[in-house]
Amino acid sequence: MASATEDRWADPRGELLAAQAATPVYELYGLKGLPAGEMLEPDQPVAGRIGYHLRSGKHDVTAYDWEQYLGFADKHFLRQP
Repeated sequence: MASATEDRWADPRGELLAAQAATPVYELYGLKGLPAGEMLEPDQPVAGRIGYHLRSGKHDVTAYDWEQYLGFADKHFLRQP
């Protein structure tokens, strides 16, 4: 999941709460859901089997967003440590 600090079309807190609420289900299967308990600082991505980042800026998809998405995909689909 991802949002931006100035994105009036998003709900960063709601997204984070949804990811946190899904975490216990992942843990039932021995997987780490979202490794974050509180609202995150901008530009500090976190990822278990659920990933989340809050980017500084407005509604957009930036190179920073793509770096986070592709890094998450590589971690889970290429099985990198």
